[in-house]
Amino acid sequence: MRVLFATVPEKSHLFCLTPVAWAMRAAGHEVRVASCVEFVDVIARTGMTAVAVGSNDGISAAMSANRETQQWDTVNWSDISPERPDHRQEVDRAQLGAYGCAMYNEPMFADLVAFARSWQPDLVVWDPLTYAGPIAAGAVGAAHVRSLCFADVWVKKRQLLRELNAQLPPEQRADPLASWLTARAAEHGGTFTEELTTGQLTLDPLPASLAIDTGVPATPIRFVPYNGPAVVPQWLRTPADRPRVCLSLGASNTERYGGDYVSKADILESLAELDAEVVAALLPAQVAELGPLPGNVRVVESVPLHALLPTCAALIHHGGFGSYANALVYGVPQLTVTTPVADQLYRGAGLREQGAGLLLDSGSAGADDVRRATARLLDEPGFAQHARRLRAEAVSRPSPAEVVPVLEKLVAERRTAPWPH
Repeated sequence: MRVLFATVPEKSHLFCLTPVAWAMRAAGHEVRVASCVEFVDVIARTGMTAVAVGSNDGISAAMSANRETQQWDTVNWSDISPERPDHRQEVDRAQLGAYGCAMYNEPMFADLVAFARSWQPDLVVWDPLTYAGPIAAGAVGAAHVRSLCFADVWVKKRQLLRELNAQLPPEQRADPLASWLTARAAEHGGTFTEELTTGQLTLDPLPASLAIDTGVPATPIRFVPYNGPAVVPQWLRTPADRPRVCLSLGASNTERYGGDYVSKADILESLAELDAEVVAALLPAQVAELGPLPGNVRVVESVPLHALLPTCAALIHHGGFGSYANALVYGVPQLTVTTPVADQLYRGAGLREQGAGLLLDSGSAGADDVRRATARLLDEPGFAQHARRLRAEAVSRPSPAEVVPVLEKLVAERRTAPWPH
């Protein structure tokens, strides 16, 4: 069968999809991966065949110009408690979320639907922010699957908003995501259903201890680390003579928002007080911001986390799902130093509650706070014990290859007539 993967132009999102795409291709299916034209070279380097659908060359400038939004409460999707939601606040959050998703998806809709109509996929697998994916699936009657690279705060928050709406008279209700998707589906001959937000099936890589139960149809899948093309450096083949700590701040803040939200130089200077080897796995642009380094700090570019983390006793990171999930499957205690954006506080708090990590607010925590928290991860054996427990839970989930028959069965059961056009 033909399988179309659709993703927003973000490396961390693509890298989560890549092992599933590999598994489908290895099972003999035809695979295409679609995103904006600026992103096709990144897709091609995964070994998959890329399809350009629209141009989004202004997204980085737009996000950098609004750097302060990561600190807004409106972008915090982590509080999923049903006891405290306020309707106006939830509508505002959903409105901003729909706006952000539109910024990613609007350039993709027309071309993705056109490609789907010409190529006729049987299955569309879409990143959880790529709502163009289910629209394209509907246009050709394909089955479609949402593949998570977050805790599922998006659906949980949507469920809370719908419950709040149900308590109000119709004229006071608001559903920004549904309104946007209703209009986009209509443009291509379709109508809105909740499956445009949940998929017909959700692939969830998080173990039950850390995941969110939304009640939507879902199947577990193992997170398989992929961090782009990689070569294991020679120094990494020699065991460390002290506990090794990795500092990884990801790519998105530097590439999209114009810089990290913590001082790398201050953190590395403070970590010099630890009896540890500190490996700062950074982008070239991040390295360029550093001055003289302490003697126990090694700065490396493009080192694969899946090769580095098995040698580490702790990871310090910015809350991104890639860093978090890599450490999870290698049983490494984590210190999350993050803004409140998306689900990052939820995941950081989950590790803390499970005894496998600590959480700091990047807006208020200083370098000394980072050092003290890192020292706890190294000195208190409970963190490593609980990280190993979560690892066992994470890697017990079915591999992407084992999920392929589940997706094949979905196609057999859920293909429908295409939308009229």
